[in-house]
Parts: sequence; structure tokens; C-alpha cells
Amino acid sequence: MRSRNVLMLMGFLGAAGASLAMSAPAYAGVCSDLWVQRNAIYKANGYCFKTSKAINYFGNAGCLYDNAATMPMSGADKSRVLAIKKRERQLGCL
Repeated sequence: MRSRNVLMLMGFLGAAGASLAMSAPAYAGVCSDLWVQRNAIYKANGYCFKTSKAINYFGNAGCLYDNAATMPMSGADKSRVLAIKKRERQLGCL
């Protein structure tokens, strides 16, 4: 149990240190990557984008759903989107 806690603490400190060392431009790149990953999932599930940024990047051809909250997605896709949004909030992307 103690070794597990030590490993968890080491992992946390490593992640925190990496986050502190990351510069604003690096965050911008990570935020951009997360945005693309999240919206690629939405695109694959037929979401109709509303922002010009997303429409320019992904397009709206073949879109079916106007509301991401009610759009049918697999459990795996829902979990991935939630994880991405959580990380975006942690980094201040959203």
C-alpha cells in the first residue's frame, strides 16, 4: 500500500513538474491537439459544427446532429470526450 502511494505521488509530481515546465506556446499546441481530438470524435458521430473554426477544419458535409449533448455516441467515444474535456479544463484550454 505504501509503495502504491509513493508511486502515485511520484506520478503526480512528475505530471505537475511537466505542466509547470511547459510554456504558453506548448500549452497552445496541446490545447489545439485536444480540440482536434475531441472534435474528430464529434465529426465521426455526425455532429453539425457551429463555429467557423470547426466548420473550416472539419466541414459539415454529412452532418446529422445539431446538439452534441444528445448525439448518439458509443460509450467509448463518450468516455474519451469526457477525458479530453477534463484535460482541456485542467490546462485552461476551455
